Amino acid sequence: MGDPLEDPQRLKRERDLYLALLRLGRETELEAFLEEALALLVAATGAAQGYLEIRDENALDEAEGTWSLGHACSSAEIDEIRKRVSRGIIAEALATGRTVLTHSALLDERFNSRESVRARGIEAVICAPIGGDPVHGVVYLEGRKEPGTFSEEDSRCAELLARHLAPLADRLLARRRADEAGDPTRELRQRHRLDGFIGRSDAIADALRQAMLAAPLDVNVLLTGPSGSGKSQLARAIHDNSPRASGPFVELNCAALPEGLVESELFGWVAGAHSKADRSNPGKVAGAEGGTLFLDEIGEIPYELQSKLLQLLQSRQYHPLGSAKAMRADVRLIAATNTDLERAVRERRFREDLYFRLQVLPVELPSLARRREDLPLLVSHLSATVCKRHRFPRLEASRSALAAIQAAEWPGNVRQLEHALEAAAIRAAGEGSDAIEARHVFPELAKRSSEPAPQTFHQATRAFQKGLLERALKECDWNVVEVARRLDLARSHVYNLIRGFALERQSD
Repeated sequence: MGDPLEDPQRLKRERDLYLALLRLGRETELEAFLEEALALLVAATGAAQGYLEIRDENALDEAEGTWSLGHACSSAEIDEIRKRVSRGIIAEALATGRTVLTHSALLDERFNSRESVRARGIEAVICAPIGGDPVHGVVYLEGRKEPGTFSEEDSRCAELLARHLAPLADRLLARRRADEAGDPTRELRQRHRLDGFIGRSDAIADALRQAMLAAPLDVNVLLTGPSGSGKSQLARAIHDNSPRASGPFVELNCAALPEGLVESELFGWVAGAHSKADRSNPGKVAGAEGGTLFLDEIGEIPYELQSKLLQLLQSRQYHPLGSAKAMRADVRLIAATNTDLERAVRERRFREDLYFRLQVLPVELPSLARRREDLPLLVSHLSATVCKRHRFPRLEASRSALAAIQAAEWPGNVRQLEHALEAAAIRAAGEGSDAIEARHVFPELAKRSSEPAPQTFHQATRAFQKGLLERALKECDWNVVEVARRLDLARSHVYNLIRGFALERQSD
């Protein structure tokens, strides 16, 4: 293939690929790992579309032990590719364990008789098996973003990456199996749509279990728990797992509006109901027709309005503001509060009859203090979410950061943790750090200390390498051959280090 020094682009490409593989190796969540792996394969080969499928050979159920995703593919295209796994190009790669490269499947005698190839007009394709023996899965890359076909170098690159993905995926699959064996939420997640809930603690399992008991029943639900514990998210999960899932989910925060506007927002108004009502507004109850109405911070609803809400729950009727005509409502009510409603009833700030109407099936969400064992999972998930939102490279929390997070108090619960990790990711990305450190999460601690923040082993090693290389370059007057001899390195590696550390020769 020639001297790498004569092809700096190829050298840079290989270096970037291995660095990307090292970053992938730090991933702790299987879904995020697969997503980043496919994005890397697509970017490295210049493919227009990609599909990745991986299987856990130790899974008892084949469907549960298979994960797949697409890149720049519609749901219909992903389904079509998935159907082709058992035949054609993908089937050959899986059966032989060898990478398939075709510049045009339509003209390739091996595949041009396939119905799917002719129907979709498939041209350039790379299909590489993941792993060796046994094959763990497959990556399928189709079409080019730029004019032309895939090269042998593209195929070699895809094959190299696919081969290295297998041991990384094996580690995450084994970890998932071990976690699921002791996961009290596993059965609930298999039977219900609970993708957004992170955690395997007994406390969160109890809350989810109660919520899913209520979900299929058309009864009122009262969600309690501290602020930031996920009540809005749980209300949505109850709706999504109910017979009303195809209907609307409408939310109103009773504490976010001035007291005089809650009634009109809730029940709507007719034209002329007040000075600014030049046209009718249907309101939240009408908007939730056939679905679910979620009233957050129900404890803040004005006392005078509580009797009208009670009427809605009892008779399924209400009056828009300014209208004498009763409207019928087919809605399910879910309410949430972080206040003590029993105390509010005793203090005559909340109607007792409304309280009993709401509390048909109460569900309490635990504070973060009651589910501290979920912190590592939450930190990993939230860090990945904020990095994806801001298009940062994936940043994991370091061990010291995680230890500091676990030792801290989080009175604002998951919401406070998410905001802290978002700010931490921004600080870490701004520094060019490859991980979220404790000082990024708790900057006030760094300000209090006069000592510099401790370096990680990786950071200290890179600093030493950079200093050693800078001194050698200066002493050898930037003679790379002499520097390579003195440091016992290949010339290509010296050039690689110079570029990696962004070193430049200073003019005298």
